[in-house]
This record gives sequence, structure tokens and C-alpha cells, in this order.
Amino acid sequence: MTELSVEEIKTLSYKRPIIERGYANQTLFVDLANSEINIKPVTEKMKEVFIGGKGFDLWLLWHAVKDSTKWNDPENAICIASGPMAGTPIYPGSGKSIVTTISPLTDCAMDSNVGGYFGPYLKFSGFDALEIVGKAGAGNVIFVDGIDQKIQILNITGLPEDSYQTSQILTEHFGDGKLRTISVISTGPAAKHTLLGCLNFTWYDGRRKKVRYKQAGRGGIGSVFADKGIKAVVARWDTVTASTNNPADLDALKEVAKQHSKEIAELDPKQNEMARIGTTHLVTIMNDFDLLPTHNFRYGRHPQVPNIGAKVYRRLFDKGFDGCWMGCTVACSHGIKDFIPLTGPYKGVKVFVDGPEYETIAGCGSNLGIFDPHTVAEMNFYCDTYGLDTISIGTSIAFAMECFEAGLINTDHTQGLDLSFGNRLSALELLHQMAEGRGFGKVVGKGVRKMKDVFARDYGADVTLMQDIGMEAKGLEFSEYMTKESLAQQGGYGLALKGPQHDEAWLIFMDMVHNFIPTFEQKAEALHWFPMFRTWFGLCGLCKLPWNDIIPEDNKDTPEPAKVMKHVRWYAEYFSSVTGRRVEPQDLITMSEAVYNFQRIFNLRMGFGRREQDTIPYRAMGPVTEDEYLSRQDRYDKQLVEKFNVNIDNMNTSEKMAVLRKFREEEYEKLMDAVYQRRGWTKDGIPSLETVRRLGIDLPEVLEVLKSNGVG
Repeated sequence: MTELSVEEIKTLSYKRPIIERGYANQTLFVDLANSEINIKPVTEKMKEVFIGGKGFDLWLLWHAVKDSTKWNDPENAICIASGPMAGTPIYPGSGKSIVTTISPLTDCAMDSNVGGYFGPYLKFSGFDALEIVGKAGAGNVIFVDGIDQKIQILNITGLPEDSYQTSQILTEHFGDGKLRTISVISTGPAAKHTLLGCLNFTWYDGRRKKVRYKQAGRGGIGSVFADKGIKAVVARWDTVTASTNNPADLDALKEVAKQHSKEIAELDPKQNEMARIGTTHLVTIMNDFDLLPTHNFRYGRHPQVPNIGAKVYRRLFDKGFDGCWMGCTVACSHGIKDFIPLTGPYKGVKVFVDGPEYETIAGCGSNLGIFDPHTVAEMNFYCDTYGLDTISIGTSIAFAMECFEAGLINTDHTQGLDLSFGNRLSALELLHQMAEGRGFGKVVGKGVRKMKDVFARDYGADVTLMQDIGMEAKGLEFSEYMTKESLAQQGGYGLALKGPQHDEAWLIFMDMVHNFIPTFEQKAEALHWFPMFRTWFGLCGLCKLPWNDIIPEDNKDTPEPAKVMKHVRWYAEYFSSVTGRRVEPQDLITMSEAVYNFQRIFNLRMGFGRREQDTIPYRAMGPVTEDEYLSRQDRYDKQLVEKFNVNIDNMNTSEKMAVLRKFREEEYEKLMDAVYQRRGWTKDGIPSLETVRRLGIDLPEVLEVLKSNGVG
């Protein structure tokens, strides 16, 4: 084991509370600036309105920051919570944590849902949430020891830079021979030098004798972590059973958990085979439907995509159970054993790669014009090791590559790097540069929005073109789905509170494949219900995959197949059995509405949260370049003629593009109107007074924000 020097800065002993119906009923506060450790009570009002998880995070963050707080201000908080149902080892997908902070990319509240054991271990140690503020010198480790009932702030020197080794060493150091009792949060060196840092949450894989990782990737949360001088946060807990949450009705919990687990075990092998290939099955499906981002979202398919599809990763993934929480029958967290990187500090060394999953394959593969599974795996490994979000990395590098090929930047600007699409060595070199804080990697590591500013100011690049092809909204890079032909998914990205991430509304199949939502009203309803239900998973500490990635065999014959209402009813039973709060499916939506609207008002408080922030780059709506139009010419010509009644006989491609753009931008504006109306918001996208009163979030501080923004 690496020789460590450990200095105790502060220790607080505490009496661990008994978990009551999924709640510890207290939160943990750590101020790094003055080494303060406090325990705060959780009120009944907090549980009633904010539920847990993301709701608790937002409530704590709201009180920690000022209206003017920036991401690197000391008062910015990193809040981590699970939820009342998290830590259930018999119900699939019940091990999630949610991390929230003010983002360096968006300057407003960012949340990220992540697996691993930390959230449940934190709760069972006695805390529904952890709130970290302040800054300290590098090397600080926060240790939450639920077994010995103590909280420590430690300064540990001798730890390596990268997250890959740090997590393994700290697991061994704190594990006292029981490595499964430890979960570590850490980031890597690139988080210090970029705004795209992620956090790695671990669990110990006893069969492989390795620390495994899941990522809280979005919005630069790892960069906030590094800026605060935190090396790691460690939680220690031991035995977990179905009774550890002290559910209100253990028998009812066991019954509904048995039904859902049994269904997954029977149907997953017949459907998407998540337990064998994870989310990689989506790669070829998206390609088949022209929805796989390729060459910076220019195209939706490519003939070489099978090279990075599920058949390849079926062979590469190490066989065996791969759940990121105990007892999850979806078991989708696969990895590649004995992988040997060809570049960087691990060149020639056997490593274990956690992944890749669909988003990484699309972002660091097809979107960069890279169709080599080994390169994708190497980028996956180094992003985890260096602490980088694979989604933002893929979308940011893709933007730089298109700018390079379009002549907006050149090798003088990239310091000699050839950033042509498909150049895998240049893509990897950018990652290594980010880890070391050097070269053009420092520029790409700022993210798409800030790259546009740099390219215009320093290189004279075309601002209008970059606005069209720079795939970010609210400052966050797009996750990896093509939206040109899906108005509903355009809304799913543009209207998402934190920016274009698919975890609010993944409506592509409903819209494009099944045509379930052809009208504005139906799209607006979908853009209400689906974000609310997906938000609910983040409140409760759950993964959404068991809900709609493995579905009942008779689901297609139900009135609303996209909602998988059989599972929604099971989730209502699950919530009721744990908390004792009897709920029906619609109640789950109302719970989420309260937190969702609160987050919208939080954005408003921070200077955002209006219609103008819900815009998206035109490439998300339609073709920016002539070759894009020509790649789907039959489709676009047909739409102009049949849908928009345009005579195109004497039009050239440029003229047809201009007309199509006008119609598509108008459609998006109409969609925003319809969604705002359905959500109970004003024309400017602000929750109405009636809405906040209906949802019970008409708190004085909330009403003051609305009043100062003309709603009262």
C-alpha cells in the first residue's frame, strides 16, 4: 500500500440515529474554511415538500448561496443525498446518489444522478444529505464513519493525482480489511484544469477485487470539488438488509420488490440484455433510426457504427454480475478487464475500464468520427481517471473538430494538433493535455460556450456559424441524441432545467418511431409528465432503468405504453411501503412538480430561468450546412411541400434551407408556448403564483423571487 501521511484536522463523534421509514432525519454540514462540522435536523416540511435526494440538495443549496454566488465562491455548496428508498437491496435500481452545486458551465443549479454505494452508506451512517462549503488546502479528505460514529476532516498527503489510484488506496486505507464497507468520492487532475470535471463514486467489486466507478458527470461538479481542495469524501458502513431502512411495511416492500425483480430476471434476456451488454444496445438502434450523433451532430448514422455496437462490446465486456448497487437485477454496470491503453501514463499497463455506456460510445466515438472500440474504451478510461465528463468531452471535442475542418481554427491555434474528424490520437492527446493543464486542451476544457468566445475573440472565427453548430444550451453540452427530426426531444433538451441532458425527457422513440405524440398538445403533455416522473427518481434515490428499459410483455396493449403504468403503480407501492405515506401514481408527479418548479425559481433567482434561456442551437432543430440538407434531401423536400405547402421547384438548396429554418424555429416557439401553459408557467417561462401555491412551495423567499421578476 502507498505510504500516506494523515493529519487529523477535526473530529466529531456523534450518535447514529435509527433510520425511520427511509429517513435519518438529519443532514451533515462541513465547512472546509474553518474546519466546522455540524449536524442539522430534517423537518417534516422538508420531507413533505422536498422528499429527499435532489429535493434536499436544492433546499440546502438555496440556503447556502447568495443570488450573486459563482461556482468558485467559497459559499457554493456541494450537496450529496440519496433518498428515502435508496439503500433497498431487494428492489432493482435503489442505490443512487444525487449531487447538486452551482455549475461552472451554467452558473446555476446543476444536479447529477450517480450510482455506487456512497448515498446509501451516507444515509445509513445517519445523514440524509451532506453539504460541503468553503475551501481548504489541497489534500482534504472528509471521512463519514457510520460504524465508529465519527466524522473527520483529514489532511492526507502521499495520494496520487488520478482518481483511479486514489479510490483504490483510500478503500484499502479506511476499509480495515473489509473493503466492501467503503465508498469513495474523488476526481482527477483534469478537474483542476478544466470546467468539465466529474466525480467518481465507488463500490468494491469483491469478485474482481477491484474498486469500481460510476460518475456524477454533468456540469463540472468535479471542478467545484477540486476547487474546494477536496481530495476525497469517504463513507463507511457495513451490513445492509431490507430492514435497514426500517420501512413502514416490510412485507409489502418484499412483495412489490419480488414482483419487479422477477419480471426483470425473466424479460431482460429477451429484450435489451442489460445484464450482459448494458446500454450499448442503443448504439445500433439509434443508428438504424438516424438518431446517432455523428461528426458533431451533423448526421445521425454511419456505415461503420457496427464496429462500436453491442456485438463488439458483448465480446469485450468481462462476464459476470455487474450491479452498481446490491441486489439490482438490471446489473448493467459492465467493464473491460485487462485493457491496455496505447497512450498516456498507463500506456502498456493492464487496467479495468468501467464501461463504456451508450453516451460515452456516442460522444467519444461516432460524434468524433471514431469507430474503433478500443479508442472509445481508452477515452472512457482516461476520462474516469482524470475526472472528466465523457458527454461534455465528446461534444466539446466534436465542436472543435468541426471548427477545425471548417477553417474557423487551424494548427496555429491548436498548437499543431490535427483535429480532423476521426483523428483518435489527437482526441486522446487533448485528454492528456487537460490532465496536465497545458496546450489546446486547456481551451477545449472550457466547454463549448466558452470555446465559442475564445474562437471569436482570439481567432476571428465566425460567431453566427458557431452559434448554430455549438451544441450547448444554458452552457451545458448536449448529451448524445440527434434531435433535428424530433420536435419533442428538442423540447426535452431545451426546456430541461439544467441544460440539454436526456434524464428529464427522452422522447425520441415516442416522437420518431411510434408517433405517439403528433400534436403540440400531446408533446406538451409528454414534456410535462415525463420530466416530472424522471425527476421523482432523483428525489427518492432510484435509477430509472428498471422503469422503462425492461417492460411487461403486455405493455404495448395498455392505454399509455410509453409510461409503463404497471411499473409506475409498483413505484407508488414501493414508496408507500417504505415511507408509510400512502400515494397513488399521480401523487408521484405532484411531488416532482413541487421540486421541479422550485428549481426553476432557483434558476430565476440566479439570473436565469426565463424563455430566452430555453433556446437551443439551430443544429438541434435542422440542417445548418448544405451537406446536412443533402444528406436528408428527400425528407426535407417532402416536408417543405407536404407539411409547409412550399413550392420548391425553382429553389436551390440554400433557399430551401432558409425556408425550412423559418418554419422549424417557429415550431419550437409554439412548442415552448404549449409546454409553459401545461406546466402552469407564464409566457416567459416563470411558474405562476397559482402554480406555486397549488404545489405548496409558496414560501416567503420563493414569493420574493417571483415578485422581483414581475410575478405576484
